[in-house]
Amino acid sequence: MTLVEHSAGGVVVRPIDGVLHVLLIRDPYRKWGLPKGHLEEGEGAIDAALREVQEETGLEVLILGPDLGQIDWVFRTRSGRVHKFCRFFLMGSLQGDATPQREEGIHEVRWVPLEEACRRVAYDNARAMIHRARRHLPWSALR
Repeated sequence: MTLVEHSAGGVVVRPIDGVLHVLLIRDPYRKWGLPKGHLEEGEGAIDAALREVQEETGLEVLILGPDLGQIDWVFRTRSGRVHKFCRFFLMGSLQGDATPQREEGIHEVRWVPLEEACRRVAYDNARAMIHRARRHLPWSALR
């Protein structure tokens, strides 16, 4: 039997010295990816995405942008097979220091120029979200 899980996250962007950067996290597997996490009971994707990004990165002020769509993947755990669906949103952050949520296995957070972020992300489906986000940029809320 396959367990179905739902998550949400964000492609968080910030202009730094005139160059658009994406916030990446180094996950428990020590790979670079995007902040995301499980939906809690009764929580919608938007609320979960904002909460998870805030928790994993320490950023308190986020500007919610367009829905970037959903990715999915299948993996195995000790208890069986899991099919995970994750909806991503474009988000902006104009202030605040990003800090990793170490208790959840986030080892590092780093602002990376957009083009470099596409190369550095370890997961193809996360890379696709960055490419989708690029189509919405420049985003007027970041001016």
